[in-house]
Amino acid sequence: MYETKVLVKEAPVRKNKFFIIVIALLALLVIAAAGAAFYYFKKLQDLKTVQPQTKLEDTQSLLARVGELMVLPTDEQPTVATVADTSQLADQPFFARAKKGDKVLIYTKAQKAILYDPVAHKIVEVAPINSGDAAGVTSETPPSAEENK
Repeated sequence: MYETKVLVKEAPVRKNKFFIIVIALLALLVIAAAGAAFYYFKKLQDLKTVQPQTKLEDTQSLLARVGELMVLPTDEQPTVATVADTSQLADQPFFARAKKGDKVLIYTKAQKAILYDPVAHKIVEVAPINSGDAAGVTSETPPSAEENK
């Protein structure tokens, strides 16, 4: 009988090496991307835990400085706001002498608002509060001790 021979061409060695190199480079790229993602994820988590603590420390520092100038209510934590745009506040007498960067401490239970100039270390104005909202002031309510845990 006749013998049939099937000739099988083998792939050149160069193509195999090329594919191996491409796959190795892709694997390295994936590993590097995963490492970078993990690094930035950890940095974000660290920022999330440090930022509330920093705001609380800033608020405590502000309260200590204002507390040197007057007696503050002790039964509540104030809402702290920063004057951002004095032109929007010009029609309100409480903010007549306010400057950009001044701090407003708002005590809702005591119904008292305190305008403080941190640069001059002076209390500019103290007034009873109404339920109206002040435009041009950005609120920075400090997190409570329970939220920081």
